[in-house]
Amino acid sequence: MKATIYHNPMCGTSRKTLEILHNEGADVTVIEYLKAPPSRDELKRLYQRAGISPREGLRAKEELAETLGLNRPDVSDDEILDAMMGHPILIQRPLVETEKGARLCRPQEEVRRIL
Repeated sequence: MKATIYHNPMCGTSRKTLEILHNEGADVTVIEYLKAPPSRDELKRLYQRAGISPREGLRAKEELAETLGLNRPDVSDDEILDAMMGHPILIQRPLVETEKGARLCRPQEEVRRIL
């Protein structure tokens, strides 16, 4: 099975998710999203495929999210996506896609749903 993970090697959950993918024998493409962020359209497509909103894909606990006012209930999905494009640190990780779907893998065991 092929899998793509939007990964941050500094994140324990992301590392554990990658380990699960390797242990399950997946052919993994690793994208370090802080170095090579997905395009706005790609991120929107991944969220739609995962069945989540950009707000659910936001790292709301990131200090920058608070500084930019992204945690306010009146902030639109488009505003959140725009902020993510300017500041990829705001993208919650790990985000994994296989032919069976896409998932925000928090906790890391979520990845098993698409293997």
